[in-house]
Amino acid sequence: MDGILEKAAVKRFKEAADSLGVKGDINILADTARTAIDAANGLGIEVGQIASSLIFTLPSGNPLLIITSGRHRVDTELVAKNLNIAELGRADANYVKEVSGYSVGGVSPLGWISMPEIILIDEALNDYDAVWAAAGHPHAVYPTTYDELIQCTGAQPMIVGD
Repeated sequence: MDGILEKAAVKRFKEAADSLGVKGDINILADTARTAIDAANGLGIEVGQIASSLIFTLPSGNPLLIITSGRHRVDTELVAKNLNIAELGRADANYVKEVSGYSVGGVSPLGWISMPEIILIDEALNDYDAVWAAAGHPHAVYPTTYDELIQCTGAQPMIVGD
């Protein structure tokens, strides 16, 4: 796992985290953290403690970031209804990389190259004292809290799934 901390995306995350006063350090996992289950297994924690950064498109074409608990899937119809929009668009890997600067599997909620139009955070993450999010690479994660994620991202709490 040599060199992960030297990757441009991880450095961008670290710079953003430092500027925002994030307390947790980057942890490098031996196995990939591309999925919430992979990350939870690698950390020895509940899958619900994984704060996955999922990207959708809004009717404007701009990105919507949903920081969701790994314990469930985002209910796109529910989220669209709560945002008073017709539907959420699916974002492909190229769009994700273009707007966030991160590759799928390593998308951090911090350090984006262009800010999402809307950022939501899953209220289910508040059930845990500590949660873990990606730090710019599929093998890099960092510990944080629900409150710290809100403070650092300005995310709006919402029930996004069941």
